Amino acid sequence: MKYKRILLKLSGEALMGSKNFGIDNDRLAQYAIEIKEAVDAGCEVAIVIGGGNIFRGIQAEKGGMDRVQGDYMGMLATVINSMALQSALEGMQVQTRLQSAIKMEQICEAFIRRKAVRHLEKGRVVIFGAGTGNPYFTTDTAATLRAIEIEADVILKGTRVDGIYTADPEKDPNAKKYETITFGEVYEKGLEVMDMTAFTLCKENELPIIVFDMNKKGNLRRILDGEKLGTLVTF
Repeated sequence: MKYKRILLKLSGEALMGSKNFGIDNDRLAQYAIEIKEAVDAGCEVAIVIGGGNIFRGIQAEKGGMDRVQGDYMGMLATVINSMALQSALEGMQVQTRLQSAIKMEQICEAFIRRKAVRHLEKGRVVIFGAGTGNPYFTTDTAATLRAIEIEADVILKGTRVDGIYTADPEKDPNAKKYETITFGEVYEKGLEVMDMTAFTLCKENELPIIVFDMNKKGNLRRILDGEKLGTLVTF
């Protein structure tokens, strides 16, 4: 196995599946199966999920809501998604722990780095909810921060697109895919991989990123086995 410990970043929007809002149970089950296969193969898996299928702080700000209040509401949305994924995984007999950057003793543990690492070493999937616990930071930044803290080998950013392109492939049929690209090239070309805070954290800590299509069955396991899928952002 190429990667022993990974941080899997999932978007909240991906959980909608074919719906316009909320959580699609079929998509949730599909993700749980993919993650279980990775765990069964011996990979240590940590996960961060966005909350865009339920609520986005930035969108709330545009509607006149206080940005800080909106961001905290977005953090709670990520916890809802995290609980849903936890339930789906435990339904498949995968041991999990949900850790939140905001204390919610009745439903999850508080984030403690040493406990998170210990859970991973014991083969448990650790899901990190509530972002960084601070407004003005995205779940991309939370994923990067947690990946660095647990010393993950790589960030796997699961999206509905199979990599990084010269332009949006859903809008531009002539867009070309990058198999590999450096952090410097991403800066130069102005490509959107993650928000700049998260991306710079990865660069400074020499943490590679793989952007891949999480919706295609078997892709996660194939990446763990060393197959070249998606786009690798390296140094």
